[in-house]
Amino acid sequence: MKNRRLVRASRQSTVVAGNLMLAPMVMAMRLPMMATEASKGGMLRGESLAAVTEKTAAMAEGVVAAQMSYFQSVMQFWPEVLSGRTPSVLNGVAAQKSVAAAMRPASKRVRANFRRLATKSDR
Repeated sequence: MKNRRLVRASRQSTVVAGNLMLAPMVMAMRLPMMATEASKGGMLRGESLAAVTEKTAAMAEGVVAAQMSYFQSVMQFWPEVLSGRTPSVLNGVAAQKSVAAAMRPASKRVRANFRRLATKSDR
């Protein structure tokens, strides 16, 4: 049982890390579009606006996901103690889950942007 959880957590971490490794490529695909928008002057619009708003939203979602993950771990404290297990809050598992939960929204956004921008550049 414990081995399956470890394998699943490892797979999830690998997926998140893989998606976040696409971030430099997304930035490289966005820069020409953002430079064109900047040369026209004016307020943020198009790709520039999308880049700013999605980062803000992903950060907010990540903070909420991390807090919810910690809350779930805290709620499991006494059931874990009474069942004879080491509480996840004390052995670091809660922190690991919280970090993974916080990174998941950004990871999904980077992956979606990569797909969208890659198809846009193929046209």
